[in-house]
Amino acid sequence: DVKSFIDGLRAMLREDPDVIFVGEMRDPETISMTLMAAETGHLVFSTLHTRDATGTVTRILDYFPPDRQAEVRNQLSLGLRYIISQKLIPRKDGNGRVVAMEILNNNYACANLIRTGKIEQLYSQLQTKTQNKPDEKMITLERHLAYLVKTDQVDLLEAKKWANNLTSFVDAMKQVSV
Repeated sequence: DVKSFIDGLRAMLREDPDVIFVGEMRDPETISMTLMAAETGHLVFSTLHTRDATGTVTRILDYFPPDRQAEVRNQLSLGLRYIISQKLIPRKDGNGRVVAMEILNNNYACANLIRTGKIEQLYSQLQTKTQNKPDEKMITLERHLAYLVKTDQVDLLEAKKWANNLTSFVDAMKQVSV
């Protein structure tokens, strides 16, 4: 037993775990320990309630005072591999929900945007890579919603409700083919 969540994370790192799962990151100490675990080569999964990949980076940075944000941006640029944002969308047939996701692969370009504080450009990078290089393993939420509509899993009007960027969704509907 440990006295705090942070003490538990510290103790876990001394045990050389193969995989670490941190529930929701809710404070700067948990985020710092999670980033440290990733920096030391551990495979770390964690959750954070945000609308999209860009919002995830912004939310993490917002937990820290301005004088620490450059350090945290550097840690994120080096230790982050993927951000996967998920939304559970009602199925068109009415039988449950289907996951719609946005996946950001922290490739060199994204890592550089994070490190230099150009977080607002991440979505443009995500859109460009999604359209031009599907091998980058990235997808915008809007493009995945368009795919779900085109494969008859989700109703068009329902997908529009869940899109973060309606203009991007309309464009994706024109581009996605099944």
